[in-house]
Amino acid sequence: MTELCYPSCAKPQTRRGEERRLALLLCATDLFLERGYDAVSLDDIVNHAGGSKASIYKYFGNKEGLFTAICEYRRELFFAGVCFPFDPERINLRNYLTQTLQRFYQHIILPDNIAFMRMFTEQSQKDIQLAQYFYDKCALNIQDTIAFALEYAHAKNEIYCLQPKFSAMMYFGILRDVEWRNLMGLDAPENDAEIFDYINYSVDLFLKAHQKV
Repeated sequence: MTELCYPSCAKPQTRRGEERRLALLLCATDLFLERGYDAVSLDDIVNHAGGSKASIYKYFGNKEGLFTAICEYRRELFFAGVCFPFDPERINLRNYLTQTLQRFYQHIILPDNIAFMRMFTEQSQKDIQLAQYFYDKCALNIQDTIAFALEYAHAKNEIYCLQPKFSAMMYFGILRDVEWRNLMGLDAPENDAEIFDYINYSVDLFLKAHQKV
């Protein structure tokens, strides 16, 4: 994804081109996490990934475009593996809310994801367009996914939720303490069982607050 700032960037037309683009993207990610964004040059990326800087300019525009594409790639992975659309035919609301938070927790405690979020937070302070784009495409998209589930349950008279978007914001606040601890490098809970108990407890309270009057 580079159309945010670099609409002229080419999309790979062949499998080899796709593999080359992905190799550059993954190599750049590793180097950024290892050394920091500012300490990595395009030459460093090419030396590790192979090829030439022409490929970076072709597929990403420049270093900023490459970083934007990395953010988009990781966002797509998040939605593919963590935040699934609600399917009432396969799962009830409580289990959906609980399992989503469990997957979210397991995602945000991974060392690479913690390091990347720290780097992204730093870089987004320098690029308000990047920050706004990914707030809209990630944070708001996540909230909208949960809001849809709540709105559906309200329509089915399973819960009472007149403001599903507000409730979705409240829902993700359940893990806000863990997120802050990760970003600031503070000690996190020692085992997953403790957090899973907390998630179950919090989801029960959340749903209790949405009981039909």
